[in-house]
Amino acid sequence: MNLGVATATGASLSYGENWQAINWPQVHRNVRRLQTRIVKAMKAGKKRRVRALRYLLTRSFSGKALAIKRVSSNQGKRTPGVDHVLWNTPKKKAQAIRDLRANGYQPLPLKRVYLRKQDGRLRPLGIPAMRDRARQALHLLALDPVAETLAEPHSYGFRKERSTADAIAQCFNTLAKRRSPQWVLEGDIKGCFEGIDHNWLITHIPMDKGILRKWLKAGYVDRHVLYPTDAGTPQGGIISPALANITLNGLGRALREKFSSTERAKQSSQVRLVLYADDFIITGSTKELLVDEVKPLVESFLQERGLELSPTKTRITHISDGFDFLGQNIRKYHGKLLIKPSTRSVQALVAKVRQVVKGSLQLSAGSLVQRLNPIISGWASYHQHVVSKQTFGKVDTHIFRMIWRWSKRKHPTRSAAWIRKKYFQTVGTCNWVFTGVVSDQHKERKPVHLCKAKATPIKRHLKIRAEANPYDQDWEVYFEERLALQMVNNPSGYRRLVQLWFAQEGSCVVCAERLTRQSGWTTGHLVRRANRKNHSANLVLLHPACHRRVRQPAVSSHRVPSTGRLREA
Repeated sequence: MNLGVATATGASLSYGENWQAINWPQVHRNVRRLQTRIVKAMKAGKKRRVRALRYLLTRSFSGKALAIKRVSSNQGKRTPGVDHVLWNTPKKKAQAIRDLRANGYQPLPLKRVYLRKQDGRLRPLGIPAMRDRARQALHLLALDPVAETLAEPHSYGFRKERSTADAIAQCFNTLAKRRSPQWVLEGDIKGCFEGIDHNWLITHIPMDKGILRKWLKAGYVDRHVLYPTDAGTPQGGIISPALANITLNGLGRALREKFSSTERAKQSSQVRLVLYADDFIITGSTKELLVDEVKPLVESFLQERGLELSPTKTRITHISDGFDFLGQNIRKYHGKLLIKPSTRSVQALVAKVRQVVKGSLQLSAGSLVQRLNPIISGWASYHQHVVSKQTFGKVDTHIFRMIWRWSKRKHPTRSAAWIRKKYFQTVGTCNWVFTGVVSDQHKERKPVHLCKAKATPIKRHLKIRAEANPYDQDWEVYFEERLALQMVNNPSGYRRLVQLWFAQEGSCVVCAERLTRQSGWTTGHLVRRANRKNHSANLVLLHPACHRRVRQPAVSSHRVPSTGRLREA
């Protein structure tokens, strides 16, 4: 029995009780169609039409189902709120759709938890209850297309299809030329999420004002004590990044208006903004320009929203001295701009690897390799778009020394020759490769090698176009071509993975939604493997959540056309 029959507008005629039988391709199409209509109405300036479409989306069955799916399948699905409720069964998820009504809604307080930052300070997070997360995810479906249409051209934080690599690429485009600006204002907003003025948010955020006010005033519980929330939007809420981005929208426009007069055309061409969440840089032709005019304008802009610059992290720097931005150092050496991994980023990686190695003396070499490889490869992949080869070599040297000391502590009575023969091999042209042995899922022993950061290829990042909108149909072809290129250039995308992705036209075989780095993907088998071999004809790509769903014995409604039911890998 289908869980609701979606109409052309995304509404539902009936709910049913079978979460497993939801027609997910139709759900995604309904939501996508409404989001593109919102963008079209925004571009035409039809505000009443936008409000009507938002109302329709937030009350549609497709919107509710997709919101429930997001909060019950993301990384926070096992973290409950103050009510200790989790949606970990299909029955609970189906019931959640029926309970996701606007009438009589009252959010629960947030659960306060703390994360330790690199400098030792604690960052407070507010964890909403599952039903409040779902409500936020539902309204985010309608708010995000509006936020994307109004967004700053060079804002890259918490935005769909944008990343830190795009922000760094924009820094390069702004500062690399001979006549580029020479001075940089490094800005950091003090307590951005916690400091935003509630009145400003309620006045300017284009969504249901009553629900937004309830979220902002819900309070939080810390050590069984209820505290009120007088300002800010909590870090940990699904919709909070979108609210923060909308709050900072307009900063670039204010700068352009300030320096738009004809006599200041030269200065105007030098004042550029690159924004990533609450971190930003503003370039200028002179230090006096940034100190006397740009910085006061930024402070006034933020003060209107209840925010202020961090006095310890906000500074003005000459490009020849360099500055750190998003974990990378940007500096001109004798007139040539080079972007490298920052010293702090390298130190953080080395410290993390050292902590893992010191705590793994009781583990085998294979287990240690499995712990370290994701850390090293993830860090190297983040920095592979800049001038990193020399830094990668230094990192590999630090890690090798740590591994050698680990080997000596594990076998204090053995000679260096014995340790080398046991733990280090020659792989291809690389000598002294730390190697261990692990058991696969069939209990067969296989060797695993510690990856080297230097083995990560340096590839220039293709920056996204500033005006591209992922919800706008006019940009659909652009994003499809961009996604295909990203998949081909993905270091972890093996040749067979790429072939499968192209054969499926980049879509999951279960829900027909796009397979991206953000969504993740996994391989599934059409029939049980024979002789423990993975033949390409027997493999398909699908989302991890879809993979788990089709593996359950109760599922019988989802079949791959002309191939049969998916089986467990």
